[in-house]
Amino acid sequence: MGKVTGFLEIDRQVSKYQPAADRIRHFREFTIPMSDAEVQKQAARCMDCGIPYCHGPTGCPVHNQIPDWNDLIYNNNWEEAIRNLHSTNNFPEFTGRVCPAPCEEACTLNLEDAPVAIKTVEQAIADKAYELGFIVPKPATVHTGKKVAIIGSGPSGLAAAQQLGRAGHEVHVYERETKAGGLLRYGIPDFKMEKNFIDRRVEQIKGEGVTFHYGVNVGVDMSAEQLMAEHDAVLYCGGSETPRPAGIGGTEFHGVHDAMPYLVQQNRRVGRENIDSVGWPADPILAGGKHVVVVGGGDTASDCVGTAFRQGAVKVTQLDIRPMPPEKEDKLAVWPYWATKMRTSSSQPGGNA
Repeated sequence: MGKVTGFLEIDRQVSKYQPAADRIRHFREFTIPMSDAEVQKQAARCMDCGIPYCHGPTGCPVHNQIPDWNDLIYNNNWEEAIRNLHSTNNFPEFTGRVCPAPCEEACTLNLEDAPVAIKTVEQAIADKAYELGFIVPKPATVHTGKKVAIIGSGPSGLAAAQQLGRAGHEVHVYERETKAGGLLRYGIPDFKMEKNFIDRRVEQIKGEGVTFHYGVNVGVDMSAEQLMAEHDAVLYCGGSETPRPAGIGGTEFHGVHDAMPYLVQQNRRVGRENIDSVGWPADPILAGGKHVVVVGGGDTASDCVGTAFRQGAVKVTQLDIRPMPPEKEDKLAVWPYWATKMRTSSSQPGGNA
């Protein structure tokens, strides 16, 4: 634990945003990075709890060792911090930008509505590691002679390619689009994550011996049988692009669109690509000069809201089936649920009874 009294002395701070009137005029990221010194102060707030709820079943789904790298950052050891973070997470610059941060919800300090700024620190570690040259290709020194095909180059495909390449296998990634990234590139708007972060990771993975094949639609351009015949193993990492039916009338009307075709088109425009995409309609979907209604209240809906404003929508109305959330959550009211869940988990075979 870096600073025993840090959580008592230092207030929570996260990256600030550009004013809304400025950021809706472009599709670039609009967060203002914090200084290294401020990031270290935020890392010092970590209590190094006896039971770190920030990772495990209540927090980080990839089990990032959050107290460990908070302590390393407080002590100005950025190189060891990125090494620790990479031990659980291939792409912290992605998750540090787009993850909803359940770790912060689970943080003990969140009982007082001031959790450690975990997501901010995670992004800062990754960005600083690039700045200092700590993120470089790490090719395998021993090769297995096995050849593996990966279908899809989204986040799971990229992570699998990197891990298998480092294990010494010959890895080939087959992607139907012209660039790698999948949902990261074509689903998430640039104002949440600019695509140069994907490009530099792809270059690192290529440097580790992985080969990317673009414009190959497996099942159309190449059969699954051919793929299996030419490789020792095939890993399917394709995502689902089939929209979930809304179950309401009127979805067939002109001007009603599913979210993904809309977001994919705009991401292609920003990336200077043709808006045509395999499986998506090519008719332009634009919100400029229109009154827009977004149905839904999750991440995808917020992406559509931000995109519509940036395209010049006159007005955007968002509808959510759920009730208005409380202005202030009663943390102690939900705590018994988590305590019961943890006791149940620890009593199972392999649990920490």
